[in-house]
Amino acid sequence: MMQKRKLRDLEVSAIGVGCMGFSHGYGKVPETEYSINAMRKAFEVGCNFFDTAEVYGDVVFYPGHNEELVGKALSSVRKDVVLATKLHLRPDEVAARSSVYDAVKSHLVASMKRLGTDYVDLYYLHRINEEVSFEEVAAAMGRLIDKGLIRGWGLSQVDVETLAKAHAITPVSAVQNIYSMLERGCEAEVIPYCVEHNIGFVPFSPIASGFLSGKVTVDTKFEEVDDVRKFVPQLKKENITANQPILDVLADFSKLKNATNAQISLAWMLHKYPNVVPIPGSKNLERILENLGAADVTLTDNEFAQLEAALNACTVHGHRGFVETEQHTFGNNWKKKE
Repeated sequence: MMQKRKLRDLEVSAIGVGCMGFSHGYGKVPETEYSINAMRKAFEVGCNFFDTAEVYGDVVFYPGHNEELVGKALSSVRKDVVLATKLHLRPDEVAARSSVYDAVKSHLVASMKRLGTDYVDLYYLHRINEEVSFEEVAAAMGRLIDKGLIRGWGLSQVDVETLAKAHAITPVSAVQNIYSMLERGCEAEVIPYCVEHNIGFVPFSPIASGFLSGKVTVDTKFEEVDDVRKFVPQLKKENITANQPILDVLADFSKLKNATNAQISLAWMLHKYPNVVPIPGSKNLERILENLGAADVTLTDNEFAQLEAALNACTVHGHRGFVETEQHTFGNNWKKKE
């Protein structure tokens, strides 16, 4: 079985599965049965941590599509998995519901129905809305925990100042920010704060939208419909070329460890921080199993030091950044253009 880590009180496999790609983000999605089978296979090899969101599926299908898939795939093992989902909150909803708590709870109830469960293990605010008090959201999450409807809560794409304010109201279980060898901004303050305060850190896009696998090249053609990779800064042709030295570093270590580039990129962050639980996303079963296999790739302290030094010597080209809100979010790229 895969080693376990803690997101505050939640015990999860060291690597989770980001399920978004079965409904959104990487172009044409697989058949439903393929997606369901892929999640079940991930569980069979030791993964118990699955990440979704109410919005996944909204571009091609409908909001909630991904939650329905995840719920169907994992219904028979519900008590053995940790389900994470996320909500977006608008000020008009708060006004209509008369309180932030009622608005948040209405989202949660809808997500639980789609997931086929009477509780959610980890409930994130997907993005802070600058027109809705995140302090009130934090308080609402505390009430939902007290009622047993959620086991823990989290924030996504936040800085340490926001995190600290929220954590003081209701202890945060996990922060889900972008983090990889190409996006290391969280190393300065956010991850150290999480380590100090027993908060899990859940990197999304830990393989940099596939770049670190070495399989994305300047000739790669992304899909026309619902493919977020068209907007990823590091995947612009000039940055793919400029970031090649990082792939060269990975290639050296993957050969040394008889592993893949993607596995080394995950093993690196697992070695670096005890509270990090990456959730690489893919719609391809082979890639999912490869990513989960990174939990078996162990770097020695000396190997890690060499890898870290080699990475630090490289200049990264293209940054997305890790602080976003509903008003200033990466997701606006495809809302404007598709």
